[in-house]
Amino acid sequence: MKEFFEQLSREVQSHNSISNEMFTKFNVKRGLRNEDGSGVLVGLTEISSVMGYHKYDEELVPVDGRLFYRGIDVRDIIAAGQKEDRYLFEETAYLLLAGKLPDTSELKFFRQLLAENRELPRNFVRDQLSTFRTPDIMNALARSVLTLYSFDENPDGTSFDNLLRQSVELVAKVPCIVAYAYRVYLETFRGRSLIIHRSNRDYTAAQDFLSLIRDDGQFTETEARVLDTVLVLHADHGGGNNSTFTTRVVTSSGTDTYSAIAAALGSLKGPLHGGANVYVARMMNDIKANVKNWTNADELRDYVGRILRGEVGDRSGKVYGFGHAVYTLSDPRAIILKDYALKLAQEKNRMDELNLFSLMEKVVPQAFAEVKQNSKKVSPNVDFFSGFVYDCLGIPMELYTPLFAMARTAGWVSHRIEELLVQKRIMRPAYKNVTSPKGYTPLEKR
Repeated sequence: MKEFFEQLSREVQSHNSISNEMFTKFNVKRGLRNEDGSGVLVGLTEISSVMGYHKYDEELVPVDGRLFYRGIDVRDIIAAGQKEDRYLFEETAYLLLAGKLPDTSELKFFRQLLAENRELPRNFVRDQLSTFRTPDIMNALARSVLTLYSFDENPDGTSFDNLLRQSVELVAKVPCIVAYAYRVYLETFRGRSLIIHRSNRDYTAAQDFLSLIRDDGQFTETEARVLDTVLVLHADHGGGNNSTFTTRVVTSSGTDTYSAIAAALGSLKGPLHGGANVYVARMMNDIKANVKNWTNADELRDYVGRILRGEVGDRSGKVYGFGHAVYTLSDPRAIILKDYALKLAQEKNRMDELNLFSLMEKVVPQAFAEVKQNSKKVSPNVDFFSGFVYDCLGIPMELYTPLFAMARTAGWVSHRIEELLVQKRIMRPAYKNVTSPKGYTPLEKR
């Protein structure tokens, strides 16, 4: 059987190879990207937009990155929260769903609506999370979202009211699922006692999540405020990011909400998307262990060059946390997170580590230019600082990508509703078959 499997492996590999020349010949938009790196336009949206360049006479001109939610700069949203000393994730979720900022009364009732919908079905933790245990919380989350289909009295309905109900319930429940999956993970794979706290309806999403994952249920106001900001920054990122596009593609088939969001979770789990924050943390741990002098730019640049050449680290040749499909000069989310990272580093006495991150900002572009022999601008993206911020908050690596999913659920459900109400057409791009016609060979003659 082993010999057969090895033979089968060779056959499969030999029939899954298409030359780069063929893609060029047929003008294939690989990765749905144009030759200049910009995305192929496949839809319209009013939910959010990502700006990383301007286009003049078909030429891309890099600009500092900006992110807008329903036309409002995310920097203004964060600034308002800081000035007014308010939590913002619920307000942001309302903005993405409803298309406008809520007034005081609307915000009050929306927060109440979310809080009332956090509770999971009876025995859900026991029957779903404790029965089917996995060390990967994203896997547990995706499976749990699919299971919620069974508890919905109208799971396949696509009327607006039904879609909105399901959307609100998912935005509310996903953080609780993540928290409880983590508690089961600690018991199963870390030998800890299983501690399950009840959700507190008086808490915001950030406060409630921290209370659920902590043994004593305690958290500081600073911790909750920082986590709230992280959730706002991750809530949406245009219709073209991989997981949101996945949501739209699957939604366009007319399938149910739970299937669409589970598909998005599968996309977000990938190391080239939401899973990148974990890879950044692992890369930085490797750098800390192998670079003796964290303040020596030459030594650090040399090691980064070795990473790019695939000689060290995970040997992928990738420096995680740098570069972006849209942002060129800067990622606005990374800039905001860096400010919070500075505050946390000062509080936690971890400035030596943050200084290493800052030095990476300088040496990575240099090493990239030397190794790759091109002048492409590379700057930190949101994943570069998010892991450090999480670590300062005492949030373990197992929760990095699930935290991303908690926030992005608000964006996913908003795009799903827009897809069903506006696009109204199943996505069906073309693939060119480049195999020559062959005749069928009878079994006895093969």
